[in-house]
Amino acid sequence: MGASATRFIRRVASAPNAKHLFLSGSRSAAPTKNGLLAPAEVIPSVPSGPSSISEYGDDSLETISSGSSTSRSMKRERYPGHGTPKTRIANPASEGPGKVAFRRTYSSNSIKVRSVEVGPSSFVKIKMLGKGDVGRVYLVKEKKTDKLFAMKVLSKKEMIERKKIKRALTEQEILATSNHPFIVTLYHSFQSDQYLYFCMEYCMGGEFFRALQTRPGKCLPEDGSRFYAAEVVAALEYLHLNGFIYRDLKPENILLHQSGHIMLSDFDLAKQSGHPGGRPATIHQSEPNGVPMIDTMSCTADFRTNSFVGTEEYIAPEVIAAQGHTAAVDWWTLGILIYEMIFATTPFKGKERNDTFANIRLLPVHYRDAPKISSACKDIVVRLLDKEERTRLGSRSGASEVKQHKWFAKMNWGLLRHTRPPIVPAASNGADASNFRHLKESRSLHLEEQGCIVTPGTPGYDDGLDLPPQRDLFGAFNSVTIHYDGEL
Repeated sequence: MGASATRFIRRVASAPNAKHLFLSGSRSAAPTKNGLLAPAEVIPSVPSGPSSISEYGDDSLETISSGSSTSRSMKRERYPGHGTPKTRIANPASEGPGKVAFRRTYSSNSIKVRSVEVGPSSFVKIKMLGKGDVGRVYLVKEKKTDKLFAMKVLSKKEMIERKKIKRALTEQEILATSNHPFIVTLYHSFQSDQYLYFCMEYCMGGEFFRALQTRPGKCLPEDGSRFYAAEVVAALEYLHLNGFIYRDLKPENILLHQSGHIMLSDFDLAKQSGHPGGRPATIHQSEPNGVPMIDTMSCTADFRTNSFVGTEEYIAPEVIAAQGHTAAVDWWTLGILIYEMIFATTPFKGKERNDTFANIRLLPVHYRDAPKISSACKDIVVRLLDKEERTRLGSRSGASEVKQHKWFAKMNWGLLRHTRPPIVPAASNGADASNFRHLKESRSLHLEEQGCIVTPGTPGYDDGLDLPPQRDLFGAFNSVTIHYDGEL
């Protein structure tokens, strides 16, 4: 495949609302099928909520969950030495009635990286949104513009002691190069003598897990689960296309945009294939007259890792068996997520950790009598939770294979981000952080006292996988400001 074709495929994944791609002849008004992008049509505006968009970051931050949610442990253990859930941040731009929630141009050519334009003293701290073993997430306001952001602040000392430097660099690599409506947006990254800073979108809707806890039965109907599963598929497709395996999908790592759409966060457990972007994606047809499909597994298929990472109830059987794993682990976790959204529990949860691991490796998926779900829903969960990695749904051609499943037959993939979500967060002024738990700081951080160190990055080490052979362990951390076409 030529370089131009590869760039075309990346633009498709970057802009899931693109029109007329892969279509020939007359346009059709029928919903998109089998992962084909939607034809052009008039898109109704999405009713928007509060004046500021919110998404909270998630590096080593504590799970942000409702104080009234007590039915399930607020922290599901991650391996190994996982940081607690992190916070995301949302677009600070105002969203008035009748405006489309997403205005930005989502393509690989619409990102403009500049030398960092801000520092710690450019912001006023409003409140803490989350905390973890190596950092905290704060709601902050930029002094110059009054825009709200979520700022993740990571302690260099703690990262060195817990050997989490490479994870922070990997997360920056993903955030700084991603431009997708269902992945949290990074606007600035910089560092001081003591801390690394990620200034991100503030997602006022809070954590998806907390939102589920407030629903009747703490779950969603099948249609609502299908909608959010589709948005997750779109995000995973983009990550895989760029050579990243996510490895930690769960409700705690999903944030709600103010419009109700999801945004993936917490990329410290993500892994990149040996070369940025992996091998080029390929296009193939499943049958002679079938729809052309993008094979995203080719971007990571040559890469296996033996790390024992993940969240206890979401870990794939091949990870437990220490057999090494590929991007297929992300499709396993999607199956767990769909089940949990519908039944308010995970399918293999045991009394103790070892019981859970034994159930994951040995037991088939069991469905409760209620709520009733369709045969197509049962089938996709069973196929995603195939204990044999090679035959698991998505293991051959990736997201395109998952999109073709009959459970998604009526899903209009091209118009996902223009469809009203099942959960629309309550209106808020943003600054009150009403969708986040109240947390107290044991040690206050004074942003105005932190100086900014400008680091342009270390050539050859900016993939976040290897530490630079120099005394400055954080020399590969890039201090940048990122501009996105179409944003106010």
